[in-house]
Amino acid sequence: MSKPVLLTVDDDPGVSRAVARDLRRRYAESYRIVRAESGRQALDALSELRLRGDDTAVLLADYRMPEMNGVEFLERAMDLFPYARRVLLTAYADTDAAIRAINVVDLDHYLLKPWNPPEEKFYPVIDAQLDAWRRTDRSRPAELRVVGHRWSARCYEVRDFLARHQAPYTWLMDTDPEGAELVTAAGSPELPLVVTADGKTLCAPTDAQLASVIGLPSTPSTGFYDLIVVGGGPSGLGAAVYGASEGLRTVVVERRALGGQAGQSSRIENYLGFPDGVTGAQLADRARRQADRFGAELLQAGEVTALESHGTARVARLADGTEIAAHAVILASGVSYRRLNAEGVEDFVGRGVYYGAALTEAPSCADEEVAVVGGANSAGQAAVHLAKYAKKVHIIVRADGLEKSMSHYLIEQIEETPNIEVHTGKTVCAAEGADRLERLTFAWPGGKKTIDAHWLFVFIGAEPGTDWLDGFVERDERGYVVTGPDLVAGGRRPAGWPLARQPYHLETSVPGVFAAGDVRAESMKRVASAVGDGAMAVALVHRYLEQA
Repeated sequence: MSKPVLLTVDDDPGVSRAVARDLRRRYAESYRIVRAESGRQALDALSELRLRGDDTAVLLADYRMPEMNGVEFLERAMDLFPYARRVLLTAYADTDAAIRAINVVDLDHYLLKPWNPPEEKFYPVIDAQLDAWRRTDRSRPAELRVVGHRWSARCYEVRDFLARHQAPYTWLMDTDPEGAELVTAAGSPELPLVVTADGKTLCAPTDAQLASVIGLPSTPSTGFYDLIVVGGGPSGLGAAVYGASEGLRTVVVERRALGGQAGQSSRIENYLGFPDGVTGAQLADRARRQADRFGAELLQAGEVTALESHGTARVARLADGTEIAAHAVILASGVSYRRLNAEGVEDFVGRGVYYGAALTEAPSCADEEVAVVGGANSAGQAAVHLAKYAKKVHIIVRADGLEKSMSHYLIEQIEETPNIEVHTGKTVCAAEGADRLERLTFAWPGGKKTIDAHWLFVFIGAEPGTDWLDGFVERDERGYVVTGPDLVAGGRRPAGWPLARQPYHLETSVPGVFAAGDVRAESMKRVASAVGDGAMAVALVHRYLEQA
């Protein structure tokens, strides 16, 4: 096999030679260094490499080049080598362009000129990119075909499931020639119909069946762990990384997709360490790879339906009947969006009404009017993202402004986006349509207004969904898990708890069971605080195990 390629392109011959020289000095033993002095020349070189079957690990392009700048080159190069890591070389004055490139070509990093000394400013960046490239599964997964109705709620759920797990698929309407042919061949089954690359058909598959088809791990490797983490959102993934990295045999059980609600975010811009922002999917994927690297076991499309105490062990029962036990448990199951109580809304869920960002639907909103209900960060992020496609985005907020619940940076972005209109002091009161959502009515004390809107995205409040914990741990009146000093302050000190023993900050009413992130009462609903909860919970698990 030929050595993988590191390709650098810069129209300045002196800079081009300097970059290639620094790359050869460190990487020539394991990689082949290819140098080009224009975007067109670089694309020709990549096309030849592709024809010969050679692989390319890193593309390093200068931003300012005539005819084809660095961003344009990287965008075209993605078609040839989609797994190559993309780095933009730029001057300080062009950093805004580099930041914009993050959205255009999913840029992995940008380097400022000059990069001397390379030992400090150049090699650590390339080392990190090569490490990420080596860990990427570059085999092209077999693509699924999904056949269904455009306005079927379950068809949307299947597409959303596959998209959130980054499983490639082709969507076919049952009225399309190819879609109709597949439906006939399968015996006109209940839709959606999923056809695998080898011709196997699944009729109206469950999430568990989809997980099996795309190869998601769902079976525990053993029956006993040091730590069970229930939920794979930011707090759960944080707990997995810190638990596994500190030597705890850790398993995460996630009901839907890793990343939780944060994983659906189009852009998180206030998370420490990502000055240029990061999508929820990118953050979740990086956390997944990090947890996997440390040996955490990640079970997806699995659901914990009950917890029990068997002596010093804590036992989790899964929906499929499997039981796993551990010394300690971290509850990180997050929250779900509260349902919108308005006439007709429930009739159109999955057919124009969506709870959460539903990023798979964004391109379909082109040139249409869209409504977003909610005034917190998740609603603001979705509105800004949808505004890239929609003719107009209406943000409908019950409060008299956004300042109480939304970050200032998002409010500024909304104000600067001309096709976003904010309606304060209003609520959605009715949804109408035939096969899909067609009209929305929102009201305020002074009257009502109906607009033609085929899309409604709901981000109102949150519900913890902890009924399955009833009778096991203490919860407050809204269902959030009560932890630490709040147990004592609320008079909920569990019977049999040693008087000399105070509950740890994140510990529930059951010793050895901790709660982290949004599911915990009085938690701050932010990605950073959820990750912090996960890390703190692991530290308290260690302390608990030492004293047990």
